[in-house]
Amino acid sequence: MKIKVGVIFGGESVEHEVSIISAIQAMNKMDLEKYEVVPIYITKDREWYTGEMLKDIETFRDMDLLKRYAKNVVLYYKNGRFVLQSKGLLRRIVNEIDLAFPIVHGTNVEDGVLQGYLQSIGIPFVGSDVYSSVVGQDKVFMKKIFEGEKLPLTAYYWFYDNDYLEDSEGLLKKVEKHLDYPVIVKPATLGSSIGIHPAHDQKELVEAIEDAIKYDHKIVVEEMVQHLTEVNISVLGNYENHTISEIEEVVPMKDFLTFEDKYISGGKKGSKFKSSKGMLSTNRRIPASISEKLKDEVRKVALSAAHALGSSGVCRIDFLVDNKAKKVYINEVNNIPGSLAFYLWDPLGKDYTELLDDMINLAVKDYKKRISKTHSFSSNILSGYGRGSKGLKGLKGVKGIKGKL
Repeated sequence: MKIKVGVIFGGESVEHEVSIISAIQAMNKMDLEKYEVVPIYITKDREWYTGEMLKDIETFRDMDLLKRYAKNVVLYYKNGRFVLQSKGLLRRIVNEIDLAFPIVHGTNVEDGVLQGYLQSIGIPFVGSDVYSSVVGQDKVFMKKIFEGEKLPLTAYYWFYDNDYLEDSEGLLKKVEKHLDYPVIVKPATLGSSIGIHPAHDQKELVEAIEDAIKYDHKIVVEEMVQHLTEVNISVLGNYENHTISEIEEVVPMKDFLTFEDKYISGGKKGSKFKSSKGMLSTNRRIPASISEKLKDEVRKVALSAAHALGSSGVCRIDFLVDNKAKKVYINEVNNIPGSLAFYLWDPLGKDYTELLDDMINLAVKDYKKRISKTHSFSSNILSGYGRGSKGLKGLKGVKGIKGKL
């Protein structure tokens, strides 16, 4: 019997379209002898839809048509099954799944929010758990953990949007005291290079910060690495055992890899999706041209980072290499990387279908471990609660409060 895999994608995120591309790539590569693929699309207004047409990227050109023919559903647990039930007056079970496979990017989906919901209903799911998802999305949390593990980081300074809005002059002085130009400004919890800008002086710093706070309430400013080569590596596994992929060298056209470099290059004018190949659009060199000594350092740090975060499934870890100083700096971890970083495993003889199979098997193992732990106790501590007191009479004011919320 085939395993019914619910591929969840989309969501209220600025990386919404990137998620669609990544998910459709993956759905087209799953082993249909083993799995029945059930697409589950989350719109930008947080509605869930399912239907075979969601496997075709052309469907997403017309959202009105999509909403008319796809089934608007909710996912929940019912009598030992994880069901997709239609919404509205005539509710019925449209489909069911055995396992969830989130292929999502960015805030509200990749950052532990979706993973928390899946874990709360008890369904097995592919990828990192709530804790490592949160840390993997928040660059400040991530850096704090890496500092504790003594992993190599560039100098950085972080702050909240209100710190800047309430005293921009004072904040700029603090940044310039801690860091030397040029710097790079990033929203702390976004990916795909959205809202990221380099700054070579205070004027550019102000412009970069004011754009970044449009996307996030927490901002990170980092010193830019001079004589830079940017390299990435993928890690597969869970906290018990991680394996590493080939190392790629990114070849950007500018100071840093932009959203357009990653996802839009090569696209035809007026075509939002058709020509995009996801992260395959990026100019890259595989394997990277850095020395074997630096490659060994990248591998060592990558394994330490994945273990520290408790990453599961497949992640991509990005590094910055100072060619002159011969130093490696860890940049960030992407818990659900664009295109699931499958192109980094191909050179090792692991094709995309096999990689997806490995990720699903890991999800099953993680689920079995999770349910083997004690999460609740059988007790009767509430049986005597309220005796000798007003009991339910104390709830009289609840109706009034609920009416005000």
